[in-house]
Amino acid sequence: MKASGPPLHGAIRKAESDAVIALILLAAGEASRMGAGGPHKLLAEFDGIPLVRRSAMVALGTRASSVTIVTGHRHQEILAALEGLDLQYVYNPDYASGMAGSLVTGFKTDQAQRADGVLVMNADMPRITSGDLDALIKAFWDAKCDAVVRAAAYGRGGNPAVLPRSLFRSVLRLQGDVGARHLIETSGTPVIDVPTDERSLLDVDTPEAILAAGGVLRV
Repeated sequence: MKASGPPLHGAIRKAESDAVIALILLAAGEASRMGAGGPHKLLAEFDGIPLVRRSAMVALGTRASSVTIVTGHRHQEILAALEGLDLQYVYNPDYASGMAGSLVTGFKTDQAQRADGVLVMNADMPRITSGDLDALIKAFWDAKCDAVVRAAAYGRGGNPAVLPRSLFRSVLRLQGDVGARHLIETSGTPVIDVPTDERSLLDVDTPEAILAAGGVLRV
């Protein structure tokens, strides 16, 4: 399904490099640490904008060739918060099983399968910028699209990260509530950590974290 409305930088656009980078924005989780029946963290507002919409706008502002958002929990409300943005959408019906299902759902899309690399970004990072993500994309291009490139602070790499085509099949075999960290660390693929301001890598998983980061909770 493709969103209607005016494009914001365009969901499919020519990058400055010949390499194609697909960006996958993960927004399907149940946000269990927000409490049973509590507010959804991705609908919390930062500077008056729902967090999931802010994350999508940041993603659309990068040099990625496409931006696909994986939805699941409270799917319709997430879609409403994204109205008018020129995104690709894919729904993960098995979102309750954990992150692996959302990664697999995203990597199965045509946009990912045609790409030289996939940049995976969680949608709960209120301070990440398009410049932070473009630094990862540039490092991936500089590595000839043959390395994992991760954002890092204090010498420790994590999310967001760009995964090369050589790891796609392994990602599609992931199961349960796991991300790609173990896969990255055991694959033998070169890993490049790109120093990133620790504030940019902040994620918000609890009501307290959202309020401390300057967010406003919405039911």
